[in-house]
Amino acid sequence: MSKVKSAFFCQSCGYETPKWLGKCPGCSSWNSFVEELKQKKGSTAPFSKNSTDAKPVPLKDIKENIKQKTELQDKELNRVLGGGIVLGSLVLVGGDPGIGKSTLMLQLAIKENLKVLYVSGEESENQIKMRAERIGILNESCHILTETNLEAILTHANQIDPQILIIDSIQTLHSSQIESAAGSVSQVRECTGSLLRLAKESHIPTFLIGHITKDGGIAGPKVLEHMVDTVLQFEGDRNYVYRLLRTSKNRFGSTNEIGIYEMSGAGLRAVDNPSEILVTNTDSELSGIAISSTLEGLRPFLIEIQALVSSAAYGTPQRSSTGFDAKRLNMLLAVLEKRCGFKLGAKDVFLNIAGGIKVDDPGVDLAVTMAVLSSNANLPIPAGIAFSAEVGLSGEIRPVNRIDQRIAEVEKLGYKKILISKNSKGFEASNYKIEIIQCSKIDQVVKAVFA
Repeated sequence: MSKVKSAFFCQSCGYETPKWLGKCPGCSSWNSFVEELKQKKGSTAPFSKNSTDAKPVPLKDIKENIKQKTELQDKELNRVLGGGIVLGSLVLVGGDPGIGKSTLMLQLAIKENLKVLYVSGEESENQIKMRAERIGILNESCHILTETNLEAILTHANQIDPQILIIDSIQTLHSSQIESAAGSVSQVRECTGSLLRLAKESHIPTFLIGHITKDGGIAGPKVLEHMVDTVLQFEGDRNYVYRLLRTSKNRFGSTNEIGIYEMSGAGLRAVDNPSEILVTNTDSELSGIAISSTLEGLRPFLIEIQALVSSAAYGTPQRSSTGFDAKRLNMLLAVLEKRCGFKLGAKDVFLNIAGGIKVDDPGVDLAVTMAVLSSNANLPIPAGIAFSAEVGLSGEIRPVNRIDQRIAEVEKLGYKKILISKNSKGFEASNYKIEIIQCSKIDQVVKAVFA
């Protein structure tokens, strides 16, 4: 009988050490080491029947597969993946509990006209059937498997030979090769490696649903994100019905794309025009509200920025922002105080991006400053005005990229004016019916809006 060996693994990054350590040398996290058994059994996991020994091949002799990507019916998921799903790719989907990860993957399984194997380690067959009937569309080629043993899953995958494999979730799987419990660093790494090998050898696109930690990162070792081809983050505020699908890693496309969904009783609905849902249409003009044209990947849309400025009631002024970087807000307030003469140092400033989304585009700087000034003076910004420019530390208005798409989006939604930087290039004003006002300083923007 072989001797049982154990080692200590960091639950954050997967660093291995023969003894317990208080601080991880790999990721500097404290009290993250857990002891796990290292003994492996003699049997090996079943892999694809198409598996062969790899041999070196000259680059010029490699034949490119004509059908590299399979286009999905879900346009938002298609956009985020870079135009479709690549054969043999491994995609990791992470998100908060209850945000809709399983619903998103189940919709993919039952709405595509493809042979799909949906493996669930968290729900029973009846629970999945009830959710599928609630969504309303059933794919006759969708197979449901409630199993957590990796070897059994690989065996069924080889028998069914699906066109898409979905695992819900990777933390529930366990391999008989590893003695530790499901969800441990060793189990997650071993199961992901086996599924990666299956995907590459059988050319089966595979989706893995992953849990996240309290800090918002993917649970398990950091090497998990390095092993997969694409990492998707499904996020959103539980108080809102809108969900955002972002890409933090994509070997086959851009990482700047975003997909927007609306959660309803019948599942997730793709939002084609996010500008209409993120901008509130009200008859009365309110102070502290500014409209900005922003970009997420190749998609332009409008967002509503709300600001509230009031006298500090408790001595120390408060600075709070939702959906916008708090440090950048403090920088913009310092620019208004130093360069423009607006006394905001003794006032509370609250900022909110309507709709519960997060924005990191510097092109919304000008709209943020104008919303703050509008609330400070209690003067509403006239209807039909939008902003799209970056604000520098000297108070200058700086240009942003792809200004032509931003202007076109503002014009499409019926706005009359847009204020941009004087140094903006890449557009022809005669091609637009909207009035384009170019400014170089914040004081010029204030005069153009409130004059």
